[in-house]
Amino acid sequence: MNADELKALQKAVRKAKRRATEKAGEMHDLVEDRLPVAYEEIPGLAQETYAACVAWAEANEKLQAAEAELAEVS
Repeated sequence: MNADELKALQKAVRKAKRRATEKAGEMHDLVEDRLPVAYEEIPGLAQETYAACVAWAEANEKLQAAEAELAEVS
């Protein structure tokens, strides 16, 4: 893996983390501001938040594996 590929992985992790954080913020806003009236939004938003967190975890795992591989080579 070269430096450009590692930078791309780092960027993907940052982007995925931002999306997960945004979804968590939406969930927070729902709980704080719109419940109990908007209770029907919970399942959809929960699924979106979960999916965003899974995407972050997968991207982060790839990055950690790549960094570990580079550390072994160095």
